[in-house]
Parts: sequence; structure tokens; C-alpha cells
Amino acid sequence: MRATEPALRMRDVHKSYRRRPVLRGVTLDLHPGQLVGIVGENGAGKSTLLRVLVGDLALDRGSVECRGLVGSCPQETVLHDVFTVEQHLRFFQVAYGLDSLERAYELLEVLQCADYRQARLETLSGGTRQKLNLVLALMHDPRILLLDEPYQGFDWETYLRFWDLAAGLRDRGCAVLVVSHLAYDAERLDTLYRLKDGRLEATERVSVNAAACEAAS
Repeated sequence: MRATEPALRMRDVHKSYRRRPVLRGVTLDLHPGQLVGIVGENGAGKSTLLRVLVGDLALDRGSVECRGLVGSCPQETVLHDVFTVEQHLRFFQVAYGLDSLERAYELLEVLQCADYRQARLETLSGGTRQKLNLVLALMHDPRILLLDEPYQGFDWETYLRFWDLAAGLRDRGCAVLVVSHLAYDAERLDTLYRLKDGRLEATERVSVNAAACEAAS
């Protein structure tokens, strides 16, 4: 795949619930080595958009194409209270077909939660649970990363570590999409869109890197 080709491409995506339009023609290109944000008010359709992108929700019209492994960190975690952190890692190791958990352990260290490997989820804070949620999305080294409110519950230090991690992934060629209801630290993004009235609107937060990707595609 050439660097100028989108890792993820959406074209004219529509989705309605019981005749209530939520997405009204969303078009987006997400390139390798690009960190993109989408903001929108509660109920704007951000989670619906991500569910369409990961194939969890059928679209009514349009197309979605992904080139490469996808990692998804949903706002609603897929964690179970009676299992430990280590058990969650083992389950996802099997699901991803990984030979080892080296990358997962590395991510736990980066997010400063390696000491909780043997702890049950029911004993952990919301922020620590969210750290595990992020590790599960990243441990198979995806080329496309879709994050829904990924820093929810993080303390300030972990919040900063998250952005350092996201920037490092982008520099390694990962295509990263961060969805939130507020545009926190917009200067860290290459491109920022607003989801409004079922469509994406480009904001002025477009970097030279993002503009170059668009010009080359």
C-alpha cells in the first residue's frame, strides 16, 4: 500500500434508526501516519459512526473500506468484572492469534498499570479499566486505530501519556482516529472534523501533514 492511499475510506455513509437520520452522507479519508479527531455534541452520531467503521452496525447506504488491521477502543468497555487484567489479555491473545503478550505488557508499562495484572476488574477504578480497554485495542499492533472517548477517567499524567502514545503510533505509520464530544488539545491533531447534522465539517485545524496527504490522494 502506497503511503498516499487512505488506510480507511468512507464514502457517502448514511444510517438511520427507525426513519430518524443519524448519518447523512459522511465522507472521510484516514491516511497512514495521520492523527485525526472528530468532535460532536452528545447524540450527534459519533458512536454510530464508529460502530459502522468497525462493522458492528450495517450502514443504509454508502461504503467503508479499511486497508490493514483495525483496533477499536469503544466508549462502552468489553470488560468483565470477575476476570483479572491478565485473563483479559489472554482472551484477546487468542482472539487476535498472537504468539506472545510482549506488546500488551509494554503498553501496560507505558500506561502505568502493570502492577494490576493479577487484579480483578471489579476492584479497579474507572480510569484503570479504561487503560486496559486501550491496551486491548492496541496489543495486536493495528494499522488503523479507532478510539471513542479513549481518555475518559484518566488522570492528568495518564492523559498526557495517552497523547504521547497516540503521537508515537502516528509516527510509526498508524492511522489514528480519536472521537470525543470536546476538542481537547486540538493542536495535537493533524486534522479536526465536527460531526453536525449527520455530516462531517472540516475545521481550521488542518496541519501541513494532513493537507499534503489530501493533495497526494
